[in-house]
Amino acid sequence: MTGRVDTPLTFREIFNLPVSVDLRTAARAFGMCLGTAYRLVARDAFPCPTVRVGCRHRVLTVDLLQALGIEERPVFADEVADGVALTLFD
Repeated sequence: MTGRVDTPLTFREIFNLPVSVDLRTAARAFGMCLGTAYRLVARDAFPCPTVRVGCRHRVLTVDLLQALGIEERPVFADEVADGVALTLFD
């Protein structure tokens, strides 16, 4: 733990996360520092379940999104323009 404060994740960064993330990334999503995240994990009070992999903690992105109250992925206008997402009118 370095005491370094990371900037919170943006909505777009959250929606582009892989299937699971490290504890630092999950902490950023909640706007907390890594030290606070480790303290909460130790007390079994982190906002979503964590999975211990060796000496590290991982968080499933689906659990992270649910804890953040995000139920569906929004479609951004530039994704529609780039053909990445379909519109309702297609």
